[in-house]
Parts: sequence; structure tokens; C-alpha cells
Amino acid sequence: MSEFKFVEDIIKNGMPDAIVKVEDMTGTKDHLAITVVSDNFKGKLLIEQHQILMNLLKDELKTRIHAVKLHTFTKEKFDQINKG
Repeated sequence: MSEFKFVEDIIKNGMPDAIVKVEDMTGTKDHLAITVVSDNFKGKLLIEQHQILMNLLKDELKTRIHAVKLHTFTKEKFDQINKG
């Protein structure tokens, strides 16, 4: 089980179709790089996509998470970027 399963669970509870990848950026387990792929982001500006995630994680950002680096994609955009 991932040590960041709690982050994945929070995001997936708010966005059931999400594919979530969480990485520790510094080795301290509180500076996280989070990649989320979801069609919930369709038609939304990047800032709106990030606001969705920040809202979902707001309680953890007060306690267990110090900083996040977010990467957000729709499924279509993610597939385009990862072709070939």
C-alpha cells in the first residue's frame, strides 16, 4: 500500500474517475508532487483545476501536508501527451 494512500483516497472520494499519482519531493513526506487525470477537469481553467484539488486537500494542508506541486490533466490531454 502506498504511504500516500490517504491523499489518493481523498482525491478519489471527490473525483471518482481520477487517476492519482503522489510522489514525495523532498523525502520528508510532506512536500508532495500530485498528478491527477480526470475528466472532471474538462472545460476548466488550470487555476480552477488546482482549486478543486486544493479544496479537497484543505484539511490535510493544515496538518500533514506542507506543500504540493500539482499536475492536472483531462484523460484526453494526458493521452495526447503520453503518445509514442
